[in-house]
Amino acid sequence: MFDLSVIIVNWNTRDLLLRCLDCVYKAQKSLEMEVLVVDNHSTDDSVPIARQSFPQAQFIENSANLGFAKANNQGIRLAKGRYILLLNSDAFVNEDALSAMVAFMDAHSNSGAAGCRLYNEDGSLQRSCYAFPTLLTEFWQLTWLDRLFPKSRIFGRYRMTYWDMGDSRPVEAVMGACLILRTEALNQIGLLDEQFFMFSEEMDLCYRLKKAGWSVNYIPQATAVHLWGGSSNQVKGEAFVQLYRSRIMFFRKHYGKWITRLYKTELFLGSLLRVVLAWFSGLLNDQSEESRKGEHYRKLMQSLWTM
Repeated sequence: MFDLSVIIVNWNTRDLLLRCLDCVYKAQKSLEMEVLVVDNHSTDDSVPIARQSFPQAQFIENSANLGFAKANNQGIRLAKGRYILLLNSDAFVNEDALSAMVAFMDAHSNSGAAGCRLYNEDGSLQRSCYAFPTLLTEFWQLTWLDRLFPKSRIFGRYRMTYWDMGDSRPVEAVMGACLILRTEALNQIGLLDEQFFMFSEEMDLCYRLKKAGWSVNYIPQATAVHLWGGSSNQVKGEAFVQLYRSRIMFFRKHYGKWITRLYKTELFLGSLLRVVLAWFSGLLNDQSEESRKGEHYRKLMQSLWTM
């Protein structure tokens, strides 16, 4: 059995994938490790080029884009590690990250999952720990109260912006960009829910882990650079709608249909507010960021009640 199985899902991110794999193998050190790349039908020569550069990795090639959760599950089913690291192709671990994550999990037998400290490419801290979403936390985001009062434990609850993320602690959920999982815990609760094509699958997984009695942790001694949206940036409008489709699925699965209906009403009104503000912004500058976001919210409103 390996210490660690690293699973990387790729969709048309060839250059990022090569950088990601290079960082992974530089961080291997004394770990017994396997790397599985699951490719979702890329058309940019990702697989042949990566296979030539990293022949020691295993490659699974899909004939269609199966989504993030389903592709990760393909890798998990083949994995032989005590721990499984779900790693985005746009996340680049530092040389001590993998050892630090494995050491943490070895020392904390009740930890079912843990996330590392993430940085943006410019070196700034990236928020990577979350509370589970609720009607209130979603309302704070839709009305910008979370940004107006980031240090508030009430308004900043979802992204935990009141905390400097300098210490290791149990949290409710961590970002899936660089997420280590205990194989034993996955065997108990099951794999990623394949209803989630993209987004919220790690939130759902953390929710199920916590419900089953496992802890979810944040460990700042393990670090990585995360670029955000390596694949989803190719389809920004579709990704935005998919983000909320997945969030609605999370609400429906864990909170029931009535809370979900309230959430969809909240989303509709919040989106309407954004569209109106975008219209006013467009009168002044049709290339403004707010104007571009307004188009995304308009598309969300159009498809909201079919979700």
